[in-house]
Amino acid sequence: MKKSAVLCIAMLAVSVFFIPRLSFAIGVEVAVGAWGQGPSGDIAYKSELTTDKLDIEDDLNYDRKYKAFGRVKADMPGLFPNIYFIATPMKFEETGSKTTNFTFGDTNFDVTLPFDSSVQLNHYDIALYYSLPFLSTASAGLLNADLGLNARIVDFKAEVTGTEAVTGTDIAESEKFTLPVPMVYIGLQINPIDMLSLEGEFRGIAYNSNHYYDFIGRVKIRPLNQIFIAGGYRYEDVEIDESDVKASITFSGPFAEAGLEF
Repeated sequence: MKKSAVLCIAMLAVSVFFIPRLSFAIGVEVAVGAWGQGPSGDIAYKSELTTDKLDIEDDLNYDRKYKAFGRVKADMPGLFPNIYFIATPMKFEETGSKTTNFTFGDTNFDVTLPFDSSVQLNHYDIALYYSLPFLSTASAGLLNADLGLNARIVDFKAEVTGTEAVTGTDIAESEKFTLPVPMVYIGLQINPIDMLSLEGEFRGIAYNSNHYYDFIGRVKIRPLNQIFIAGGYRYEDVEIDESDVKASITFSGPFAEAGLEF
């Protein structure tokens, strides 16, 4: 949490000092906040039996974690695409238990003794998009919609540390990879009054047996010029089959943020 907060605050500081110098050419929004990531689902690594699946809540004992995040939007002039960057740290680690022995990687773990696990799913998004000008014009600025492409870089790592069932030795099994995920990006903003806006965002893709969907709903209030506070809900649905890792996980929960608009 501390590392995530430092990263996000650094992004905000850089934006505050340097972005205003470019504000004559582009519009910029920068925000930092915290998201309550509530996980559910299951994960397995080199599994052959259904008993090898590890339930996120029941077996791994993962619960909601609040993690800092940061985002920056740049509204570019002319025909240049707008840019949207989000950094979302995500990591869970706990001591778990299971009713039957299970295989993770090349090891059969003895569940008569507790085992430790960690799952990291940090991800970084950069979207290039265009707003639909006819919608904003037709609605007199009440509605705006964005459409574009999003590149998500997923930094994944899963590890289980416990006791081998036959030999009784302590052992750790892990797998990690970096996965680039191309996605579509759709944004919608409703601006009933100057100090209030309702926003929705969708990023997603489905291919083969994999899919990755990310929904964000946000209520934004502007109490002062250039300053806003916001709250909302974020939901991610992830199903991946990569490098012998099979995971079907959702993350959902409320978030709050504060930021600046130039």
